[in-house]
Amino acid sequence: MSVLNVTKDTFDAIVTQSTQPVLLDFWASWCGPCRMVSPVIDEIAEENPQITVGKVNVDEEPELAQAFGVMSIPTLVVIRNGQIVQRAVGVRPKEQILAMLAD
Repeated sequence: MSVLNVTKDTFDAIVTQSTQPVLLDFWASWCGPCRMVSPVIDEIAEENPQITVGKVNVDEEPELAQAFGVMSIPTLVVIRNGQIVQRAVGVRPKEQILAMLAD
């Protein structure tokens, strides 16, 4: 599955109503570390169809970033059954991101 662009308009359909675990990547185009983690997020999405993977551009969706308390980017958030179960700030290797999803 490919990475989904999550906006405030698509949030409920993509995240809230998902029966799968959801990995959200909060990022911005000007953020160097975000550009480093982006290909890893893309790989995880392609290799794990059982996970819903979405990206939230904090410049375009400040309300979502604020709702999730995002202060630094990249911020990765794992959601299960509508609840945040994991959160990480900064660049993480693929293995650590997959471990966040492994619960």
